[in-house]
Amino acid sequence: MAEKKLVEQITAMDEDFAKWYTDIVKKADLIDYSSVKGCMIIRPYGYAIWENIQRILDTRFKETGVENVYMPMFIPESLLTKEKEHVEGFAPEVAWVTMGGSERLAERLCVRPTSETLFCEHYANIIKSYRDLPKVYNQWCSVVRWEKTTRPFLRSREFLWQEGHTMHRTAEEAEARTVQMLNVYADFFEKSLCIPVLKGQKTDKEKFAGAKATYTVEALMHDGKALQGGTSHNFGCDFAKAFGIQFLDSDNQLKPCYQTSWGVSTRMIGGIIMTHGDDSGLVLPPDVAPIQAVVIPVQQHKEGVLEGAQRIYDTLKAAGIRVKLDDSDQSPGWKFSEYEMKGVPLRIEIGPRDLAEEKCVIVRRDNRQKSFVAIADLVAEANKNLSDLAEALYNKALENRKNRTYTASTLEELVTIANEKNGYIRAMWCGDLECELKLKEAADVSSRCIPFGEEACGDKCVCCGREAKKLVYWGKAY
Repeated sequence: MAEKKLVEQITAMDEDFAKWYTDIVKKADLIDYSSVKGCMIIRPYGYAIWENIQRILDTRFKETGVENVYMPMFIPESLLTKEKEHVEGFAPEVAWVTMGGSERLAERLCVRPTSETLFCEHYANIIKSYRDLPKVYNQWCSVVRWEKTTRPFLRSREFLWQEGHTMHRTAEEAEARTVQMLNVYADFFEKSLCIPVLKGQKTDKEKFAGAKATYTVEALMHDGKALQGGTSHNFGCDFAKAFGIQFLDSDNQLKPCYQTSWGVSTRMIGGIIMTHGDDSGLVLPPDVAPIQAVVIPVQQHKEGVLEGAQRIYDTLKAAGIRVKLDDSDQSPGWKFSEYEMKGVPLRIEIGPRDLAEEKCVIVRRDNRQKSFVAIADLVAEANKNLSDLAEALYNKALENRKNRTYTASTLEELVTIANEKNGYIRAMWCGDLECELKLKEAADVSSRCIPFGEEACGDKCVCCGREAKKLVYWGKAY
């Protein structure tokens, strides 16, 4: 028998997935809407998730030699247009500043949609010799892309992200950095966000504007739609040549640098919601949860209960667990519902009887499993529950991906799957843009990635029937 749903004001995901998502981001206090159309206010609870993401990733970046910098928000039009393919890729989404106070600007300023051009201008000024390389910089900032259709976290006109931009002496070094950062992202998604990902290369149609190659981590959401989690780009030396970024090598020859770029954004929070959430609200992975455990006293008016709850709080906090004690005058039932909605991984209950036996109750958010634990063993048991919950979240998401991954060998088969099921479709591709566009038109799917290390599932293109060159994962995406 299914356990009673604690949170009634959230639309069931099977009834209306989009409404379910919106209910969660609003009612779990992650965002609020602003008077600026397409822009969101990230509330403290939502921002705390981002801070934990930022803290973990920043540490991992720095372990690979990354240094943080900050670039201006504005890009002169003449600077943006130095790399033709790049500017054409972003032109439809660019926001422009044309006035400064009451004066019309002599040159339009772009509000950064990304910062390749600014980094390139700076690198051209500071790189002179092979001894100056590599340069491995990253910035945490916001960017603006004038999206027509927006959705909180997934697609907004201004969003938070990090963007790494690096310069290297050789093509091999640049490629190694591109792959290294992709692996950092994949490891973070799987270990900290408990989201399994596919690693692979984007097709030329889907790669980043101006890149030689774009590598991606792709995640599958609960509803069977894909989400591009993070990308890492190898730019070769085209930007370097356009911006005059060159160095004197040890053989006394001037040579262009090789460049990479890589980034993830607040859309990861949307990915967490759509991968792990349920009809009662958020389910947060322990690594990024603002509160990992909430202590709720039951019958707190009775002697010793609040003191016992405080002792539990102090014990967990001293052990490094992010913990909250809710000793407000709200009822225990209201508190259970509130922290269920907010996705707090563990709920710890203590009442008069528990106190008398020197025990407490731990309730896991993902499966509502209860365990009675001696207070003396609480830290070890809480950590075990957090670890078990993280593993369970990952395995559940992996099972969802397995159950929603299909294989097609003909166009008719692919269209049927796309119309009747939601998920990834594995199919072979000849490599021609014409076939990629035809699949989009016929089945409303896009190429998600050419996966690394997977065997072919045939030898003919699913679209035209000619010799296939690549296995591609196709799907509908956010």
